Amino acid sequence: MEVQSLNHSTWVCNYHVVWIPKYRKKKIFKGIRADLGEVLHKLAEQRESKILEGHLLADHVHMLISIPPKYSVSSVIGYIKGKSALYIARQYNGRRRNFGGEKFWARGFYVSTVGLDEVTIREYIRTQEEEDKRIDQLSLV
Repeated sequence: MEVQSLNHSTWVCNYHVVWIPKYRKKKIFKGIRADLGEVLHKLAEQRESKILEGHLLADHVHMLISIPPKYSVSSVIGYIKGKSALYIARQYNGRRRNFGGEKFWARGFYVSTVGLDEVTIREYIRTQEEEDKRIDQLSLV
């Protein structure tokens, strides 16, 4: 665990967060996910947060993120989801001006705090895609 500090506080606030594209747009999301990782990292940095581990799967996003206590989890994740949806609309839908109403991500997200299980959560995020493929193969047999 990495202890971080601001002017008046020392903290370790890590969260496991999962969210999905609206309607699980697998085909669309598969095509853009290689480009999206860097964007998510930059957006997290704009809120003084850091993505410690992340994986963009075919139909959802997993990340281990460190968020300073001066920000709420919902405000940081809402910011990342909102700004990344605008980025996707501009880059892949040809929209160039500022606009509202683009909804790429489904409403809500899953979040859990990460205490002493950080190593376990990191391993889970790394191996999730292989596990999903394995389960899909078992259902085909």
